[in-house]
Amino acid sequence: MIPFIDLAAQQAPIRSDIDKAIQAVLDHGRYIMGPEIEQLEYKLAEFTGSKHVVSTSSGTDALLLCLMALGLKPGDGVIVPSFSFAASAEVMPCLGAIPVFGDVDRHSFTLDPTRLADAKASADALGVNVVGIIPVGLFGQPANMPAIQDFANAHGLWVLDDAAQSLGATQQNRQVGQLAKATATSFFPAKPLGCYGDGGALFTDDDGLAEIAKSARVHGMGKNRYDYERIGMTARLDTIQAAVLLEKLKIFPDELARRQSRADRYNAALKDIVIPQYLASDTTSSWAQYCFLLPQHVDRDMVQKRLMEKGIPSVVYYKMGIHEHAPYAAYPLAKAADGKNDRLPVTAELCQRILSLPFHAWLDDVTQDYITDHVAAIMDDLA
Repeated sequence: MIPFIDLAAQQAPIRSDIDKAIQAVLDHGRYIMGPEIEQLEYKLAEFTGSKHVVSTSSGTDALLLCLMALGLKPGDGVIVPSFSFAASAEVMPCLGAIPVFGDVDRHSFTLDPTRLADAKASADALGVNVVGIIPVGLFGQPANMPAIQDFANAHGLWVLDDAAQSLGATQQNRQVGQLAKATATSFFPAKPLGCYGDGGALFTDDDGLAEIAKSARVHGMGKNRYDYERIGMTARLDTIQAAVLLEKLKIFPDELARRQSRADRYNAALKDIVIPQYLASDTTSSWAQYCFLLPQHVDRDMVQKRLMEKGIPSVVYYKMGIHEHAPYAAYPLAKAADGKNDRLPVTAELCQRILSLPFHAWLDDVTQDYITDHVAAIMDDLA
């Protein structure tokens, strides 16, 4: 069976360095907020060009801390794509706020700026005060941040970039981490920059936001250990994960180049067979996954079954929009121009047609050709 993501292949070139880094933490014994935490935050700030980086215990906690620092209140609304992982939306109800689901672009799969007005109108009709937007950098690709920011500026909204999948990508020559007032990312092991447990970070140039996030990360602590200035949580990245990330960050630029090379080979082989995710000319992707749309007439279940018979795993990201899951069914949806609730048609279409193939930086040519040859043969049979 071909691995869908091969973390062992990624680890092999730096295994001895990681062993030494972990051993150094065991030697100094500062497992929480050890020196590697500050070192990692400095290096991530250097990599992204962000003024402040606050490491966290997960990408979800990074989103939560950003929302707390942005002053999100119970009853506030935040526009978010339904075509995403649940964490993008679940953080709002955790703070008593309301996710307002917007549709995505059929080509890039990311939040559609032209539908933001519909999403806001849906919320306005219910008396929900929209205060912000959370675009998602899906499968490694940032959303159309300039257009989203223009809408936000026109309506007095903040923008929080959910970059759980897109750290390392760029737009208009700016790194993810610099595309919004605040950015949250994840270091889950399968992410482009992943640790060996859970982890995350938030990025911002806003001094006040960073200060609040750092306090809320440790129970709302003030200058003194038992001086609590605000409601907080436990959201610290542990030192061992920081040590791992410091080593992986050293090879991250090379890994991004490898990921781009693998994506280019998939695109060249499959462009006339399936519909790859569109990437704008001013945008790069960190290629967290390689996803595409099948032609409308093709039975996706049959494609997956035939691929598995050849030892090729495939995954559907995502089978349902977040708004279709029971806990989110009552929250507002973007309405069509005629005012009807259209259940987010592009989201529904993508959920029926999307598919992802094995993908990682060390996917070799022979294996990749084996995959694409069988995809081509299967699609020809099912045509």
